[in-house]
Amino acid sequence: MSPKGWSSSAANPDPTADVSKAARAAPANLDGVRSVHMPPMVRFLDQDGELLEDRPMSDELALEGYRVMLRGRRFDERCVSLQRQGRMVTLAPGIGQEAATVGAAMALDPKTDWFVPQYRELAGQLWHGYPLTLAFLWHVGHPIAFHVPPGLNMLPFQAAIAGQLPQAVGLAWGLRLKSDPGVVLAIFGDGGTSQGDFHEALNLAGVMKAPIIFLCQNNGWAISTTVERQTASETLAQKAVAYGFPGVQCDGNDLFAVYATVREAVARARDGGGPTLVEAVTYRLGLHTTADDPTRYEPREMHEVWVDRDPLRRMQLYLISQGVIDRAGLERMDEDIKEELRVAWEEAQKEPAPDPSYYFGHVYASPSARLGSQLNRFERRGRG
Repeated sequence: MSPKGWSSSAANPDPTADVSKAARAAPANLDGVRSVHMPPMVRFLDQDGELLEDRPMSDELALEGYRVMLRGRRFDERCVSLQRQGRMVTLAPGIGQEAATVGAAMALDPKTDWFVPQYRELAGQLWHGYPLTLAFLWHVGHPIAFHVPPGLNMLPFQAAIAGQLPQAVGLAWGLRLKSDPGVVLAIFGDGGTSQGDFHEALNLAGVMKAPIIFLCQNNGWAISTTVERQTASETLAQKAVAYGFPGVQCDGNDLFAVYATVREAVARARDGGGPTLVEAVTYRLGLHTTADDPTRYEPREMHEVWVDRDPLRRMQLYLISQGVIDRAGLERMDEDIKEELRVAWEEAQKEPAPDPSYYFGHVYASPSARLGSQLNRFERRGRG
């Protein structure tokens, strides 16, 4: 007899049982849980910048949030231009998704909390403290950019879809085991929910009550695959229910909504309540990567609808309506950011290429004979 009061023939099978005379099984009841009631999507600003709820942050903080969103947008635009000139490697711009990453980062305490990105979260990384110069170096393929500066609670960019999620859960679990007050924010896209790493990470996080917030940027597309082709779930947020913790949707183009939602999830995680899955509903206004041509699959009318929901436009309208800044002030801010980017790009170009041995020095504590022979061959032939 099991602890729940029912016997299990699987645990102690009767080898003499006559299976051919077994009774016909009763019809299976398939009227199980087919959908999950989801609360309304969290939203504070409509697409024209009108407040729908009391603002969750001061106007001064909102202005700083907008500044970092704009810095992320201009960075991505600059990098796409440089890539088209052959001066950068393939990259994934976050154009249109800045409110999701910045709003989430604003809810963290950078002294204790960790930011774990995929590869489209530069705007949020800037808020958390990642230097612009290193961001440029990463996009030219310089290995120094994968070295997170000391004191910055952040993992490197991850190109493998959802590959960072198990590591993020391990990090969060470690913080809990050490009674550390920190929490982890792990960001990924809607396509990541189709990966095994996503499900394994959420399962472990739920079991261990890891202090982690999973932020899914549902931008409508996994390259050219729509969300409807990714999942039969009504929402991505409801996937959390299977793993024993809350899931919630918020307007991913609303800085206030993302900030308020993630702030609440952070407080819950810090108090020992465990994980939360936040689905930030947004849209990819730019390219999947610079190797992509969205005009071949994206309906033009759909794109135009989301242009009117641009998170930068929404914040501009709000800030102007509240008298926080005027059009002239916004233009000056834009020019200042472009100058910051110019200076950072110039600094990045001054960084010398590493010695060839650098590429071989971060795998083993003591290089193997095979690695040594590869290094020798590279030094003989690779310098040209």
